[in-house]
Amino acid sequence: MPEKISTIRRGIAWGDISLAVLDTTALVNEAIRRHRLSPVAAAAVGRTFTAAAYLCSWLKSEESTLSVTVSGGGPGGKISVSGDGALRMRGFIEHPDVVLPLRSDGKLDVGGCVGRDGTLTVVRDDGDRFPFVGTSPLVSGEIAEDFSSYFFYSEQRPTAIALGVRIGSDGSCLGAGGVFLQPFPGAKEEHILRAEEEIQKYGAISCLIEEKGADVVFAGFQAETESVRSIVFRCSCTRERAARAVYSLGKAEAEKLVREQGAIVVHCHECNTDHRFTQEDVRRLFGGEEP
Repeated sequence: MPEKISTIRRGIAWGDISLAVLDTTALVNEAIRRHRLSPVAAAAVGRTFTAAAYLCSWLKSEESTLSVTVSGGGPGGKISVSGDGALRMRGFIEHPDVVLPLRSDGKLDVGGCVGRDGTLTVVRDDGDRFPFVGTSPLVSGEIAEDFSSYFFYSEQRPTAIALGVRIGSDGSCLGAGGVFLQPFPGAKEEHILRAEEEIQKYGAISCLIEEKGADVVFAGFQAETESVRSIVFRCSCTRERAARAVYSLGKAEAEKLVREQGAIVVHCHECNTDHRFTQEDVRRLFGGEEP
């Protein structure tokens, strides 16, 4: 059986509403693997990854970049997700092992994990002189409502959003994704109202994706497909970049640290990777060789 990949399928519903359906199951599973996420942390990060990937799909070029920060004061801490126009995503939650009781309805308490006293911030750099920075207060910490509020207040674009992440008993993601309905300028009022009504049917979007797949969800809108793109977890950190960080310490400080610690470790929070430099690596680095 071929390995599942994450995708975003985009099209137009009813002639004047932009539609996007994302299946981010593989993306969330990679985040779980890299960061050893608890179920509630995986749900919070997974929803944020899905919304950030949707935003990245609007970037002007593959080199354009975007970052999302969700800071609500909850026990999970800050969530940070970044990506680019090629839909290469990465990110983390500050406390990946957070554990909370289930809500009274038996669902994971994402709002309790994220918190509600804070902001959602988006920084978008399309290569223009000044990056766009948009911020809005968190509404619920459940992520979908928070992004809907962000679109309305920071970008003046009403957007109907459904997000979901379903975690199995073994801690893996069984289904994750989202639906985004966004009217084009001049969209008919009746279509905007219809979008708001339709999104209510997707409260269990993660179960629909697990059981039927994103293609079936998309087909339910009877929209023509304009594009289908892959989404991957890929960090921009490299050993070369880490070596530059070590080099910036200066030879004396780097040699002192490696003597005291046995090695210098440059940690990337976004992909949870350690770049380790031994005494021999440091010697070669300051001798002008590749470490």
